[in-house]
Amino acid sequence: MSFSRIIGIRIFATVVFCFSGISHIYGQEKPDTEKKLFLGPVELKFEPTYTIENFIKPPRIKSISQTGTPSVEQTGTEQVFEMIFSFGIETAIPRVGLTFETMWKPFTKTDENLFTGGTSTDLGTEINDNYPEIESELNFSLFTFEQTRGWSDAHFDIVDKFSPAKRPYDKRNYTHKLNFELDIAFGIFQWIKKDCWLRDVELETSFDYIATGLPKKGDIFPEQGIEYLDNACPWAVSFLVVIPIAPLKLRK
Repeated sequence: MSFSRIIGIRIFATVVFCFSGISHIYGQEKPDTEKKLFLGPVELKFEPTYTIENFIKPPRIKSISQTGTPSVEQTGTEQVFEMIFSFGIETAIPRVGLTFETMWKPFTKTDENLFTGGTSTDLGTEINDNYPEIESELNFSLFTFEQTRGWSDAHFDIVDKFSPAKRPYDKRNYTHKLNFELDIAFGIFQWIKKDCWLRDVELETSFDYIATGLPKKGDIFPEQGIEYLDNACPWAVSFLVVIPIAPLKLRK
């Protein structure tokens, strides 16, 4: 089975699972006396995201030129725009939830197609580096909108990030990476009248620390002719707008 098909199956299975939960929970009326389900309501959200990467101690990279002369480059910060669909699931455990996300970078460019090996030189045009990524999260709520009268919410997440390999000796195109997140959301439209769906739109800031799977000091990439002189920066900060799609649960 091709690798791209495996990725597609994972995304499809996640979507089917989440929508099955929606239909099961909202498609049937339950008596009040029935026990609470371990997995509760499912929320689908759309999250346009602006991310700044490599901004704390960016690594130095040594490269070998065509003449064989080594040179050292100090990398800088990187900005990227992402599109994210998020499925959030409540659980029966207080302050604990699950989130499944799929994301891609619609405007990022690359010189080589990850799956076909075709290059921008051969094709005569830039190649969109819009591969999908998948994240599975365990969420721990710190405080909620209900506790702050709709103005703020915060949670800490332990994340399995399934994305393109970054180490030179990885044997798979995609690898799992351990990621820690701190998300702080603000109800920027809380002042609008209560029956308007805009009250549920959030402005969120996310701080990420990718603990595994990134290049380390001494990693050599022969095809690119580079060597990392420092560990890759594990930190990133994101600014996103969280737009609820389903179910629409108006905040009081």
